Amino acid sequence: MAPLMFLIGGTLAGLVAGRAGVRRLRPWPVPLRGGLALMFTVTGIAHFVGMRQELIDMVPPALPAPEFLVNVTGVLELAGAAGLLWGRTAPWAAGGLSLMLVGMFPANVHLALNGTDLPWDDRLVPRTVMQVIFLAAALAVVAHHAREARRPEPGNARPADRRLKV
Repeated sequence: MAPLMFLIGGTLAGLVAGRAGVRRLRPWPVPLRGGLALMFTVTGIAHFVGMRQELIDMVPPALPAPEFLVNVTGVLELAGAAGLLWGRTAPWAAGGLSLMLVGMFPANVHLALNGTDLPWDDRLVPRTVMQVIFLAAALAVVAHHAREARRPEPGNARPADRRLKV
């Protein structure tokens, strides 16, 4: 539940700052990217500090080297969080994090079916709903940037160049 609170809180803080006059935060994808970056930073750090053993225990037994997989996913979450903060890399980071969320879903199923002592709800439906929210937020960033890349420049009939501006 905590990752969802970081996503919502970070996004709302960015939206409020945008409304309060921070011009850079006015387009909605920027606060959403900030909320995602905050969430993935917190969850990425948890792979190394605090909840490491619980995350290792979540790895389905069919997968090899659970400690290594937790390290890799932690590094990918931190790298993805950093990538979300720069407009040019944000759609790639969001796309990669989306794939990772899908790939890590079996660990959530394994946890829900087998349980551990994690401090959040270990029932499958709430965990699935949260995962869908995280995935939808990341895919919204990808979709926005894809639409922007196809939008014609003002006063020009040609499509915009591939540089992303948000």
